[in-house]
Amino acid sequence: MSHELPVDDHDAPRMVLPAPRTPSLRDAPVLKWGVVAPGWIANYFVEALQKYTDQKVVAVGSRDAGRARAFADRFGIPSAYGSYAELVEDRDVDIVYIASPHSGHFEQAMQAIDAGRHVLVEKAFTRNAGEAEQLIEAARKRGVFLMEAMWTRFLPHIDVVRQVVASGLLGEVQTVIADHGLRVDPDPGHRHYAPELAGGALLDLGIYPVSFAWMVLGPFASVTAVGTKAFTGVDGQASIVVTGGSGAHGVLNTTVFARTPTTASVSGTRARLEIDGHFYGPAEVRLIGRDHELLDTFVPDLLDGGLCYQAAEAARCIGAGRLESDLMPLSETLSIMRVLDGVRRDLDVSFPGE
Repeated sequence: MSHELPVDDHDAPRMVLPAPRTPSLRDAPVLKWGVVAPGWIANYFVEALQKYTDQKVVAVGSRDAGRARAFADRFGIPSAYGSYAELVEDRDVDIVYIASPHSGHFEQAMQAIDAGRHVLVEKAFTRNAGEAEQLIEAARKRGVFLMEAMWTRFLPHIDVVRQVVASGLLGEVQTVIADHGLRVDPDPGHRHYAPELAGGALLDLGIYPVSFAWMVLGPFASVTAVGTKAFTGVDGQASIVVTGGSGAHGVLNTTVFARTPTTASVSGTRARLEIDGHFYGPAEVRLIGRDHELLDTFVPDLLDGGLCYQAAEAARCIGAGRLESDLMPLSETLSIMRVLDGVRRDLDVSFPGE
């Protein structure tokens, strides 16, 4: 959708939000999925696939065979394995979804790639850009599809945002504001506080506002960060200011010390977009004029099950013989991982074994 930008705003046509271009979830080719690490995010993923898509989950793998079997029984999954190696060698599996903590992504994704399986890897993609680069190179050599499971990128309301920004409806974008914070009780065993699991706010929560700002602003010309470490040495809070190539600013925050609004906004010279919390999940988008008047509102059809959209995108890409998604290209995943690496350097945070 495109909009002409008149010189005189008094002559402007009524400003409205476009409809999302998101394809039907059930039109995607049906793949057979294997799930690595049957934790809480894997639960949400499989629930969404079974409720809203025709995708088939045929196998689950865990280091604990009993845990894998319990997960398989809960969702009616035919095969359960007590190792990740067994899962990726299952020839009935087309694509593997990596749902483990960040510390396991590299090794488990590489196992799947080496076995010739397509791979969807939970965000953040890896612990660092070096690991990301190796996975991307391996997938391209093996000729398999690889994508970061940044589920936000594939949601209908985010397609509305993409269209509006591209159309110039907002005028010249000046400021992007986004945050993601949760209050996580201080517990050294909790994954958010565990260095050995690549814990901290940034990779688990902060990647959402960073990825959103990159999508709107394009590659960052500069990144400045301040932060506070948690008691285990991981990043507990980070505030990040970025600039896009046009000079527009992104003001981003993430924390495990407090629950924040988890909203986002994109402000231009003519209008702004506001996205309710949680902006990274299915959410309402409002178009607001310069005088703070509500011009239009988009409300998605589905307010749950948002993880299904990334699976449908992967299936469509694989069905078309493509090795990556235009909505979350591997070059962008790698660039964002480099930004996160730089923020961690600014905060003097590293993980064991890096």
